[in-house]
This record gives sequence, C-alpha cells and structure tokens, in this order.
Amino acid sequence: MSGAPRVLVTGAGGYIGRHVVTALADRGAVVVAADRRGAERPAGHIDPRAELLAVDVLDASVDVYEASGAPDIVVHLAWESGFVHSSPAHMLRLSDHYRLITGLVESGVRHVVGLGSMHEVGYFEGRLPEDAPTDPQSLYGVAKDALRRALTLYTQQQEVVFQWLRCFYIYGDDAYNRSIFTYLRAAAEDGKATFPFTSGTKQYDFIRVEDLAAQIAATSLQDAVTGVINCGSGVPVSLGAQVESYIADSGYDIALEYGAYPDRPYDSPAIWADTGKIESIMAVAEETSSIR
Repeated sequence: MSGAPRVLVTGAGGYIGRHVVTALADRGAVVVAADRRGAERPAGHIDPRAELLAVDVLDASVDVYEASGAPDIVVHLAWESGFVHSSPAHMLRLSDHYRLITGLVESGVRHVVGLGSMHEVGYFEGRLPEDAPTDPQSLYGVAKDALRRALTLYTQQQEVVFQWLRCFYIYGDDAYNRSIFTYLRAAAEDGKATFPFTSGTKQYDFIRVEDLAAQIAATSLQDAVTGVINCGSGVPVSLGAQVESYIADSGYDIALEYGAYPDRPYDSPAIWADTGKIESIMAVAEETSSIR
C-alpha cells in the first residue's frame, strides 16, 4: 500500500467511534466516518478531518464500499443496543453485520477490524488470555461471539487480515455513553444525595475511552499482530474503588448506596485482560509516528 491508508470507521458517531476517528486521523490515516445519524449531529461531534458518510451501513441497499471511496481497511464499530445486553436486536441484526463485512471484502477491502467484548467469554476468573474458550451468558455476548467465529472462518478463506479487538470496561466522555458513570453523573448533577449501587466488590479492567481509541487505531494500522487482541489496561480494580475515585475526581457530593442492587449473576469476582499483544502493538506505535 502506497501512501496513507483509507480507513472506513462504522459507528463513527458513537461513544467509542468518534474517539477512534480522531485517533486514526492523528496517526495520518485518511478516515471515512460512517454514521447513520451524521446529518443530525452537532458541529464538531465527529472530527472534521474525517470524510463524513451519513448512511446506515447495515442497510442492504447501500453500496458501502463505493460510498466510502474504496477503503483499504474497515474498522467495524457499529452495533445497536450495545449497553442493553438482553436486547433481541443483537441476534436479529447479526446477519446484517456479516453481510456488510463480507460484501466489503468481496469488493476489495483486505483488512477487517471488528470490535469484540469480554462478554463473549462468559464467566471467567482472573487474567483473561485471548485464546480462552467462550461461553457467553447474554444475547450481546452470544451475537459478538458468533460474528467473531463467522468472520474468522471467512477471512481465513479470503486471505484477509482480520483483527478482533476484545474490549473490557470503558469509561470517560460520560455525556455520550450509558454506563454507570453516566447515570451517576446525572444523579449528582440533579442534586441526589445517594446513588443506588451493587456490592461494588467485583473487579474489572477499566480503560478510558480515549486510551481504548488509541489502541484500536494503532492496531488497525498494522498487520503484524492479528486475531483476537485484548484491549484494556491489564489491571483489575474493584467497581466500588473505581466509582468512588470517579466521584472524588469529579467533585461530586453523592454517596454510594452499597447493596441496593444485586450483582449481575454472569459477572465473575475478578476479570482483567492479558495485555501482552496490545502492549507490543503500542510499543511499536510509540516508536514511530509513520503509517506502515
């Protein structure tokens, strides 16, 4: 490939997507930002260095490859109801995701990056390696795992670079997500004195959305490390400690009401990423600012 690669980012206006667009542009890529709500977004929501493509990429009537100007790489982030793990939309839209990616490959894309989730794995205790067996316990996890498996088989047959970025717990930019931090922020700004909470004892791998975006961008602009790649901090932190830290850092005057909600039965006492692969990618990315 000569010159800067042309990268199509689907779900570019979403919580993670808009940060990935910026991270890719910072690294010199030509970015096409596909966002079905692109015409409705406020100015500056998506980095202006990107070419905005205001289409629904899962609409079978749209030739996404042609509309996006024949991209070299696709970073597929678009996903409906990602914060609602029990939504039937995960399974109902599964074939649309598969059709989109296979269609792009058949048209000429030779590098596919998909966004995964640790919820594909199901119940697991400890440091999670990329090759851990999967046994998802939610419709969200089942759908992500099914797409990963299907695209792994397909891209192997097509000799296409395939990377599946398995994400953990993301925070930051809380005006645009639907995590516990978003709801806590809303409660604090509404003047609530307390916030109903779980036991807070379970430990997770937390990463800021900007740091995750940097990992996604660096990974997609190289092809030496492929397959499943964990994206996280590699450090287990209890949910209670993370949220208490968030309250203190934000200057909120609100107390957690521990035990008001039960812990989710499919969450383990502690799970965090084995980050060997992503650390090697980021080390190379830090050594050079050039595109491969």
